[in-house]
Amino acid sequence: MGSWQDDVENYGRFLAAHASYEEARAVLLGVPMDYTSSYRPGSRFGPQAIRAASVVLEEYSVVLDEALDSNGVCDLGDLALPFGNVDRALDLMEGAAGRIFSEKKMGGFLGGEHLVSLPLIRAAHGCYPDLVVLHFDAHADLREEYAGESLSHATVMRRVAEILKPHHLFQFGIRSGAQEEWAFAREHTRLFDGDILESLQRILLEVGGLPVYVSLDIDVADPAYAPGTGTPEPGGCTSAELLRVVWAMKGLNVVGFDVVEVCPSVDQGERTAILAAKLVREMLIAHRVRSSR
Repeated sequence: MGSWQDDVENYGRFLAAHASYEEARAVLLGVPMDYTSSYRPGSRFGPQAIRAASVVLEEYSVVLDEALDSNGVCDLGDLALPFGNVDRALDLMEGAAGRIFSEKKMGGFLGGEHLVSLPLIRAAHGCYPDLVVLHFDAHADLREEYAGESLSHATVMRRVAEILKPHHLFQFGIRSGAQEEWAFAREHTRLFDGDILESLQRILLEVGGLPVYVSLDIDVADPAYAPGTGTPEPGGCTSAELLRVVWAMKGLNVVGFDVVEVCPSVDQGERTAILAAKLVREMLIAHRVRSSR
């Protein structure tokens, strides 16, 4: 496979992800970085928590009428990232994701803070120049800089917007951000207010023929449903609404996705990790047959 897998550490396996890398159509990889977290650190333990919580789930999805065990999923483990070295960590993530995408496998990534999405989307864009990003989050993440840094969980979607074609970044569930972020969004992204499912349904036909990357910050859900996250924001969607969003994307050409910002140290009753694990399961099942348009 190449030397990049030498940088992977095994912390268990996600539910039913038994396939080898060679036979898998979808590949899971943990990206345990939380170097720029501004409120609650600890999301670097998110990938392990999501895997551990996945054992509470059935392999069968009632809604999708498919089982994960027929899905050809490989869980590689977590990338071993150099603690505190943001640039080197981002390079390692981009390299690993680039290998996955270049071999036309769907990449599923477990965070980690939201900055991890940047190298993953860069890698996907390198293989799919027409890439569309669907961003589900409580926060716009469109700042030019945060605390003097241009690379931050608070700037990640600003950097993503600079990579993609104009207006190929679609944002849902956003309910927090600085005034300048909203001004930037009006000019450069497609930011939707209101119900996330209704907003998503409005653009499904528009993006249906394009490669799609889904970036899901778990704090898009209300803290009542996902308390274990770094920057909780009241007023979000329910877990049931979020699952309906995932099911609505079934017809899209999803080439990759991430679920980020699960913070186990503040996750009472593992509610957040279990929700994240179910979202990952449904994403994997929904997109088990993926074209490479």
